[in-house]
Amino acid sequence: MEFLDYLQEVGGKRGHDQHDHFDSIKMTTKSVKRVWVPGPVIIGAGPSGLAVAACLKEKGVPSLILERSNCIASLWQLKTYNRLRLHLPKQYCELPLIPFPSNYPTYPSKQQFVSYLEGYARHFGLEPAFGETVVSAEFDTACGFWRVKSEGLKEVREYVCRWLIVATGENAEELVPNIEGMEGFSGPIVHTSCYKSGECFKEKKVLVVGCGNSGMEVCLDLCNHQAKPSLVVRDSVHVLPQEMLGGSTFGISMCLLKWFPIKLVDQFLLIMSSLMLGDTAQLGLTRPELGPLQLKNSYGKTPVLDIGTLARIRAGDIKVCPGIKRLTHHQVEFLDGRKENIDAIILATGYKSNVPTWLKETSFFSKKDGFPQKPFPCSWKGENGLYAIGFTKRGILGASMEARWIADDIKKQWNSTPKSSIVHRCSRIP
Repeated sequence: MEFLDYLQEVGGKRGHDQHDHFDSIKMTTKSVKRVWVPGPVIIGAGPSGLAVAACLKEKGVPSLILERSNCIASLWQLKTYNRLRLHLPKQYCELPLIPFPSNYPTYPSKQQFVSYLEGYARHFGLEPAFGETVVSAEFDTACGFWRVKSEGLKEVREYVCRWLIVATGENAEELVPNIEGMEGFSGPIVHTSCYKSGECFKEKKVLVVGCGNSGMEVCLDLCNHQAKPSLVVRDSVHVLPQEMLGGSTFGISMCLLKWFPIKLVDQFLLIMSSLMLGDTAQLGLTRPELGPLQLKNSYGKTPVLDIGTLARIRAGDIKVCPGIKRLTHHQVEFLDGRKENIDAIILATGYKSNVPTWLKETSFFSKKDGFPQKPFPCSWKGENGLYAIGFTKRGILGASMEARWIADDIKKQWNSTPKSSIVHRCSRIP
């Protein structure tokens, strides 16, 4: 795709919110159909939703997965760049009950991971209801059931169920910062959810906002396509080698934590990083005061695992810049007063939960950030049959543990509740 064509495509997407608003108005004219679900309703067909559905099915408990997109793992399939690979070894990213194929590499590609998930769904016979956008979910105290309203293509459905499992996860909606002058900038402003490769940015000056794993990897991809990227680094960040001492940094860390306190493991990681990567502060990447593992545990901020970006920064192929003060028609002004001409901006600013927009519940999930208010490992179970999975900030490893816990808990209730009492409660639903 040519650069100008890409610009027009992104420009067209800026009217997306208006179309969403129009569609929400049309929803009121659709018929409402009520559907009784004997097992749990799972909202989200990503890895977390698939994992808990599989664990439930293994225990003989049926479930219904509602997915707003047209495919499983829509974030992976539709909103990730082409060169993406798992940053952690495959054994830490597999779902319960079925491992990755033995012939997969240590760090599977995006395509391999999606194939694994599709095979996983086929194996357990998981068939999500696609095109179902949940607009509200509320516990009805009068009848003792959850009422989940979902907008489909032709009708609004109200699903009635005993258990509700929220599997929309940490990355439901793009997080877009409000930068002064964004509306007047002449080039495309693209979130990483719309970025596929640097092919259309050849010879262009591209500003990447955000220095997490995605921002670092996008910069590397842009370099490989002969673009001229600059990386905005507002805060301190831990950069670690992806592998050390012949193994993955993550795996070594997990092993050491079994024997040593977290502070000591952090010191080891920082010493090894210094030996292997040098002083990152000299490149404009200052480290936080807290060690990488402590920072992750306390604030959920994941360290960056370097896969070659630092070398391109040292070579001068990627510029490191301070925070942005404002944008103009074709320039960016940084906080240090420096100005540069740029052609495009890529926002590697992450995602956020959307739970507060549709879940009518105030005690379990925080209205502020859409995460469970209790920290892991107490973040998976609420009241009245409400569960959460995929909000641990521990990736698929955390979700896999929660899937087993949720399935075990619901299985006990499934066996202990007389079916006659369920029929009686159903009859009280207005």
